[in-house]
Amino acid sequence: MRRLWPSACALLGTLAISLTSLAAEKPATEVEGFTYPESICYGFDGNLYVTEIGKPGTKGDGGVSVIKNGKREAFATGLDDPKGLCFFRDALYLTDVTKVVKIDASGKTSVYKAEGDFPTAPLYLNDIAVDAGNGIILLSDSGIDGKGAAAYRIDVRLNKIEQMASAEVIPGLTKANGVAFDGSSHMLLADMGTGTLYRVRFHDKNVEKVAEGLPGADGLIWDHFGRLFVTSWTTGKVFGIPRPGVAPILIGEGLQSAADGCLAASGDALLIPDMKSGVITKLSTTIAGWEVNTKPLDVHLEVAYPTLKWDQWDDGSESGQVVPFRPIFLTHSGDGTKRTFVGEQHGKIHVLDSRDDAAGSKVFLDIEKKVRYADKQNEEGLLGLAFSPKYKENGEFYVFYTDVGAKMENVISRFRVSKNDPNVADPASEEEILRVERPFWNHDGGTLAFGPDGYLYIALGDGGSGGDPMENGQNTNVLLGKILRLDVSRKADGKNYAIPSDNPFVGKANHRGEIWAYGIRNIWRMAFDSKTGTLWAGEVGQNLFEEIFIVTKGANFGWNVREALHPFGNKGVGPQEGLTDPIWEYHHDLGRSITGGGVYRGKAVPELDGYYIYADYVSNKMWALKYDEAQKRVVENRPINMPTVNPMSFGEDDNGELFVMGASPTGRGIYRFKSGAAK
Repeated sequence: MRRLWPSACALLGTLAISLTSLAAEKPATEVEGFTYPESICYGFDGNLYVTEIGKPGTKGDGGVSVIKNGKREAFATGLDDPKGLCFFRDALYLTDVTKVVKIDASGKTSVYKAEGDFPTAPLYLNDIAVDAGNGIILLSDSGIDGKGAAAYRIDVRLNKIEQMASAEVIPGLTKANGVAFDGSSHMLLADMGTGTLYRVRFHDKNVEKVAEGLPGADGLIWDHFGRLFVTSWTTGKVFGIPRPGVAPILIGEGLQSAADGCLAASGDALLIPDMKSGVITKLSTTIAGWEVNTKPLDVHLEVAYPTLKWDQWDDGSESGQVVPFRPIFLTHSGDGTKRTFVGEQHGKIHVLDSRDDAAGSKVFLDIEKKVRYADKQNEEGLLGLAFSPKYKENGEFYVFYTDVGAKMENVISRFRVSKNDPNVADPASEEEILRVERPFWNHDGGTLAFGPDGYLYIALGDGGSGGDPMENGQNTNVLLGKILRLDVSRKADGKNYAIPSDNPFVGKANHRGEIWAYGIRNIWRMAFDSKTGTLWAGEVGQNLFEEIFIVTKGANFGWNVREALHPFGNKGVGPQEGLTDPIWEYHHDLGRSITGGGVYRGKAVPELDGYYIYADYVSNKMWALKYDEAQKRVVENRPINMPTVNPMSFGEDDNGELFVMGASPTGRGIYRFKSGAAK
C-alpha cells in the first residue's frame, strides 16, 4: 500500500445500485511477465517495485521485482509469500506471511519484525501502509479461515507494535486486508470477507463502519484530491469514492484479481497488479459523474509595473543591504480614481496609478513602527486592508496589523485619508476597532473584506502553535479561529462597532455575536466574488491537506476535529451533520501552504472569467478552479504555469484584474495574468 492518505466515506444502505449503474473501462496492461504480483509502489530512484508471491504457499520462491524501461527485472529473491509493499526512509518494507521484511537499495533483505515481536502472533500478514512524516507503519493480518483477522500499528521511533483491530474491536471482522491512513490519527481497514470498510481511531480504537457492499475489497488507494479507490481481488473490479457520503462508483472491471495498487506519478491514473494474469495494469482515476477538467490553461504571468520605483524602499543600492519587498495585499479604494493600493508586510501602504507603466508609488500610510514583523518568521506584520464602501464620502479605511507594543495581539483599526492630499492618509486618525490576543505567535489570519452587504468580514487564525492546542476553532465563546462580521458604520455597547442583528449567533449563550463562521485554522486569504458576492477562502492545513471552502452563514468548517475532509487528532470525527465540507482539498504531496486567491472578473484574459485562482506558497503551483453550484462539486481544476515566485497573496484592482504577489529583492514581485504561453 502506498504511504499515508485519508478520506471519509459514508454509511451507504443502497450500495448495490451505485456499484453497477455506470459503465466502466477495462484497465490497460502496462507490464507483463510477473508471477502472482500482489502489491506495487514507488521506491529507489523513483522506480516502481512489485511484490511477486510466486506459487502461493511455497517457501523461498517469492520476491520483489523492479520495473525499468517498461520491463520487469528481479530485485530481491528468497521470500515466501510477499504481499503488501511500501517505501520508507530509503528502504522497502513488505509483509511476508508472519514477518515484516526490510530491503535496502542493493536488494539485500532482513527481517524487520519477526512473528515473536507482535503482541499476538500474526497468521497471514497482508497489506501495509506508511505515514512517513510520523514514522508509523500499518499492517493487516487476514487471519486463516475467517479467524484471527487483525491490524497492527508500528511506531518506528518508539519501536512499538500495537494491535489496533481484531474481532474483539470490530465484531464480525473476518479477513482484514486493505489498510490506509485517514489523516494521521485514524486508519481505514477493509474486510475482504464481508466487503466492509471501517475507520479506526488510534487514540481509543473507536470504530465506524464507513462503507459496505465491496466484496473482495483489497487495495485502498488515494489520489491527491481526497478521492478513495478500492480494488476487489475476488471480482476484478475497481471502485471510486469521490466525496464523503457518496456511494462507491464502479470505474474499472475485467481483471481477474485486482490487487494492491498505487497512484501513478502523473497523479491521474492507478497502477494495479492483476495477480492471476501476472500483469500490471493502468486505469484512469476519472469517476463517472464526478469528472474534473485538469487540462492546463493557456495563460501566463508577467511582471506588473515593470518600471515602478517604490517610495521609501531601499533596494540595497544605498545601504548595501537588500531587504526584500514583501507585497502582502493589493486592492483599490472603489472611488473611481483608478488608483491601486499595495501593502508591504513591514508596515507601509503604497498608492500608485493603476496603469501598468506607473513610474512610482507614494507612501499612503506608514505604520512600520507600530507593526511587529520578522523576516525569519514571515508571519505577523501588516496583513490586511479594506476601504469603506463609502470611502468617496467618508475617506475611511481599515487595517489589520500585529502590534509591536503588545506581546501577541492583532489590531483592526480605522484610519482616514488626510484632508489635504488624497494620496496620503492621516496616521493620527487611527481609531482601534478590535484587538485580539493570541496565545502563540503564528496563525494571524489577517484578511479584511467588505461584503456586498456593507459589513466588514475579518479572518482570524486559531491562535497558533500546531493542532490548535487551545481548541479555539470549535469554541464559539472566543474570536480566534473564526470569520467575524461587523457593522463598522455604527458603535454599540461600548464598542467601536456594532454586531449585525442577523449574525448567526446573536443572542445565543456561550456564543460571540461577532462570529459569522467558525472551525477555522488559518485562512490565507479570502475574497468576495465581485459578480456573485460569494465569499471564497483558502485554508492552510496542518499535517496533510490544504482546502478551499465557500463561506456561508453559521458554517462550522470542522477544525480541529477535522482537517479538510478527514478526521484530525484524538477527537477526530468523520463527516457528520453540523460540519461544512470544503469544496476542494489537495494533499501535501502537491503543496503545503495554500494561498487563497479570487474569482477572475477582469477583461484582459477572458478565458479566465469565473475561475477561482489559487496557488501554493511552498510548491509554487497555481490552479484555476470552477465550482458548479447546481452539481455542488468542483468541475475544473486547471494548472497555470507559474514563474519562480512563492505566491504570498492575490489582489484585485478596480478593473477586476487579479494580481499575484511574492517577495522580491528587486521590488518586481507583482504579476498580472496574460493570455497565451509565456514568451
